[in-house]
Amino acid sequence: MPRVTVTRRLTFNAAHRLHNPELSDSENRSLFGPCNNANWHGHNNRLDVSVTGDIETKSGYVMDLKKLRDVVEEHLVDKMDHRNLNIDVDFMQGINPTAENLVVACWNVLAPVVRPARLTRLRLWETDNNYVEYEGP
Repeated sequence: MPRVTVTRRLTFNAAHRLHNPELSDSENRSLFGPCNNANWHGHNNRLDVSVTGDIETKSGYVMDLKKLRDVVEEHLVDKMDHRNLNIDVDFMQGINPTAENLVVACWNVLAPVVRPARLTRLRLWETDNNYVEYEGP
């Protein structure tokens, strides 16, 4: 049976502050620049979720993309959209919400809930010019 990868893109808006409490205020400002704004800042994020699996004989799908959308919305988007990643998002508590840390945290939430498909890649677009990609541990 051929193994195929399918991808669904979802969007969410979220605020955050990049800050390391082990550093001084001046070190944080120097390291994170405007992303260290004490009053937060936000991004219009796009998350590309790719799953791989066998094509199911009955449906012809690896995973129904509507089902994938629903799972990602329930477990990630609904928790992050129009929220503050530092304060409101349970799976980001105590984690500096860089794009790199966020994509790994999203992976940890999604990997178990997309089975029997296998999560193979997350691409998080923080801006039109910047994205991070994670393909799992």
